[in-house]
Amino acid sequence: MYEERYAFLAEWYDPCATLLRRFQLLYYPEDGSVEMFDVKNRRIFLRRTKCNELHQEDLFVGSRVNVFSRHLNLIEYGDQYTANKLGSKKERTLAMIKPDAITKIGDILEMLYSVNLMVTRAKMVKLTWDQAADFYLEHQSKPFFNNLVQFVSSGPVIALELMGEEAISVWRGLLGPTDSAVAQWEAQQSVRAQFGTDGVKNAGHGSDSVAAAARELEFFFPSTMCHGPSNTATCADCTCCIIKPHAISEGMTGKILNSIFAAGFEISALQMFSMDRANAEEFHEVYKGVMTEYPSMVSELCSGPCMALEIRGKDSPKTFREFCGPADPEIAQYLRPTTLRALYGKSKVQNAVHCTDLPDDGVLEVQYFFKILDG
Repeated sequence: MYEERYAFLAEWYDPCATLLRRFQLLYYPEDGSVEMFDVKNRRIFLRRTKCNELHQEDLFVGSRVNVFSRHLNLIEYGDQYTANKLGSKKERTLAMIKPDAITKIGDILEMLYSVNLMVTRAKMVKLTWDQAADFYLEHQSKPFFNNLVQFVSSGPVIALELMGEEAISVWRGLLGPTDSAVAQWEAQQSVRAQFGTDGVKNAGHGSDSVAAAARELEFFFPSTMCHGPSNTATCADCTCCIIKPHAISEGMTGKILNSIFAAGFEISALQMFSMDRANAEEFHEVYKGVMTEYPSMVSELCSGPCMALEIRGKDSPKTFREFCGPADPEIAQYLRPTTLRALYGKSKVQNAVHCTDLPDDGVLEVQYFFKILDG
């Protein structure tokens, strides 16, 4: 009897060899097992093995999947059967949160989650005038061009890559009409109605076509070795927060960000990272031999995308650590029920967030993500 399997062409960037490697990835839905074949060397790379971290709903062209701590980009269907069975209307699009809505990012992520749009990449950047002009080049002849470029380059923006069914039209529908005043009349629950002011200060931007989405995503998240706009990390008077992969996959990112803003902290840099095991081990090295949970902490950090934040505020390393609460959520719920880990944590390893433990390490941990990993 024929056993069902799905085939994809996948790419993985090998950081040790600085090479982009291609594999044929086979997934067997009956038992959730995978096989991988090295395309160039024509040999088995991974014999058929059960992979609990991969699920059928993750499998579509354009997706990024985690197979034993390797983050693979699915770039093509491997055969017609897979294309027929799993091919869908899933798209990628760009959402840009403008300077006037930066502090509303938590609410916007909640709205995205409610319409089944998944954030697969995110980065807070500060565009120069020239970069903003390049991004809006198609509007160069419009009367509002200078005001638009001036506004978008006046403060940080957050670029998001969104993935989902008909993501382009769904996000533009969620944004609402371009003029926020019109949005407040015609689409009162939209992003622009709630957080925008006019036709320029209108909270966000969304790609209007597949071609525009590809071009605009490449602007913020280049696929080549060249760098997109720089992150906004100051690496001074700060501490580090990592929203852990389990919290992101469970849709808690928006709630956590809202809690951080409500507590009076400034988020001065934000970026999503997909950690490999070597990076996760290096980042958590201070806990090696000290905490019995170290191996599990490493596995959690590289189990999917995480979100790194630079947090600023008065005496931020100490006050933010107190705000996160005890590492064990059960203890946190008993002693500090309003802290992040009490509200969103599940276990001592899956406790929603990592925060810098030692005051002197705040800048070092921020630098690790925003200068070394994003260097």
